[in-house]
Amino acid sequence: MNVAIIAAAGQGTRMGGELRKQFLELAGTPIIFHTLKAFEQCAVIQEIIVVLPAEDFGGFLSLAHRRGLCKVAKVVPGGATRAQSVLNGLQAVPEATAQIVAVHDGVRPFVTPDEIARTIEAANLEGAAILVSPPVDTIKEVRDGAVVKTLKRADLRHALTPQCFRYKLLCHAYEEADVSDPELTDDSSLVERLGVRIATVEGSPRNIKITRQEDLAIGEAILKQVSQ
Repeated sequence: MNVAIIAAAGQGTRMGGELRKQFLELAGTPIIFHTLKAFEQCAVIQEIIVVLPAEDFGGFLSLAHRRGLCKVAKVVPGGATRAQSVLNGLQAVPEATAQIVAVHDGVRPFVTPDEIARTIEAANLEGAAILVSPPVDTIKEVRDGAVVKTLKRADLRHALTPQCFRYKLLCHAYEEADVSDPELTDDSSLVERLGVRIATVEGSPRNIKITRQEDLAIGEAILKQVSQ
């Protein structure tokens, strides 16, 4: 069984306002439900676990089912850091049947079922795979306020989600991690420390993370484009 962990326990401090960013609306629907719909529609995902702030997860499961999100099996409270939140989700994965675990940011609502499926397929073959997109801008390495060198753009990729791993591999990575470290912002970095090869799957740059107010306007534009 392939399980998706949707990490949506962030406080949304960069967004501002009283409502957490995962519950802000795009085209009249909260962002988190746009995200969950992609995983619901992906044939190779059998179960979804949603990680939410502790004060927000009560009643969410029934609400998701009323919206037709039948694969949402569990809702668990998040932790103080992203890594702790993902670990909470990982501990809710059914060990006996788990194969691939796909970790995805709850505020990346434009991932497609095809991108999810291709990343899971790569993880099945390789053990670990992440969705990526090429950078458009020239990237500089900077130290002490000055440019050190220009990085070769052809060798660089933006790390997107989902990031997919064999269940036991991801569990091992988290056993070795300090989940209280706020600098642990993606799961691939934990698995990289084990010396494991991580395959990359090319995805769309439209798979943005809604983080700031201006991202909402970009998101609305993307929704109009994909609905045409």
